[in-house]
Amino acid sequence: MSEPAFKPADILLPLTGDMTDWSVIACDQFTSEPEYWDRVAKRCADKLSTFHMILPEAYLRNVSPLDVAVKANEAMRGCLEAGIFETLADSYVYVERHVTGGVRRGLVGAIDLDAYDYSPASTTPIRASERTVADRLPPRIRIRENAPLELPHTMVLIDDPELSVVEPLHGKTHRMRRLYDFDLMEDGGHITGWQVAGEEARAVNEALAALALRPVQIVIGDGNHSLAAAKELWNRVRAGLTPEERETHPARYALVELNNVYDPGVVFEPIHRVVFDVDPEKLLEQMERKLSIPDGREIEYAVGGRRAGKMRIRGRSFGGMIELLQSFLEEYAAMLGAGEVDYIHDEASLLKLTEEPGAVGFLLPAMDKSELFSTVIADGVFPKKSFSIGHARDKRYYLECRKIK
Repeated sequence: MSEPAFKPADILLPLTGDMTDWSVIACDQFTSEPEYWDRVAKRCADKLSTFHMILPEAYLRNVSPLDVAVKANEAMRGCLEAGIFETLADSYVYVERHVTGGVRRGLVGAIDLDAYDYSPASTTPIRASERTVADRLPPRIRIRENAPLELPHTMVLIDDPELSVVEPLHGKTHRMRRLYDFDLMEDGGHITGWQVAGEEARAVNEALAALALRPVQIVIGDGNHSLAAAKELWNRVRAGLTPEERETHPARYALVELNNVYDPGVVFEPIHRVVFDVDPEKLLEQMERKLSIPDGREIEYAVGGRRAGKMRIRGRSFGGMIELLQSFLEEYAAMLGAGEVDYIHDEASLLKLTEEPGAVGFLLPAMDKSELFSTVIADGVFPKKSFSIGHARDKRYYLECRKIK
């Protein structure tokens, strides 16, 4: 494929005076802190909000994904029937998001799922950055399979050192229509968005066409599993369509936010690990014996709510080190039949969780962003949960929508 795999779309925005209540953070955040989502649920209980259209993963153990999917789909249909949306035809949305340490610039548009394959051996223009875990797809598929709308939290990355696609829009906002400008809930920062259409959209398309000549146009940053679910459903729909119908069917595309990996506001944060219901001392002894080497990559471990020590882990690359650590933790937990591994984005949250008896946490280093595209091209996907774009509260919030039926 030599044409851009990222395109403008018919984007829906709610006609509501309270965008703060409308927008909630990605469903895969604060998975070990249900109190965060309890606050959001209470705040949004009787309000127009994307909260009613998603399944926070913190609740996965306590609710039926099918029941949540039914309610989420009903909420989507209710919004459509009530006519709450404005359609931005054939447009992008340029976004400036105030995040920890600066401003992250992005562009909301649609990627072509026919140009995407999440398998490790993929050679498509759009590729996953981490290994897909099949068990994480069903809850997402259940919500999307009967959904009339999609709400994206996926962020994708381009390798654009010339700053040719997103960055020029910053100097053109005076010519574009401002769509929203508000504070996100739960200390999520401030976000502003402008409609990109007409001449400005054509300039974006031309810049994207130059990048389309590369073997990899886009690497998924955040939301790998949500996009994989969209791909699985598109494959099902695609099988029943004629070649002509496949060209224009809305399920062929997925709404995402596109960012330049070289944007100073795009910061790769480590995703830490915490293991529950184990004997920390015995686990660390086993880990020292099996993984530690003098010239390995350094990680820290935490017990009792504090940083307790450091260890150097073998591995030829950053991803290789995480692969070895992850395999060891999962095998150790499986051997006990009681241990559980969770993924934590925030250091403070991890230290708090290790206050629990039988918990041990591992603080991973951050990846240099220059390793992303070269690693994906040369070695394929990273292990699951290898890195994150920004801190937990800097994640993409649900905001724009698109019809997929």
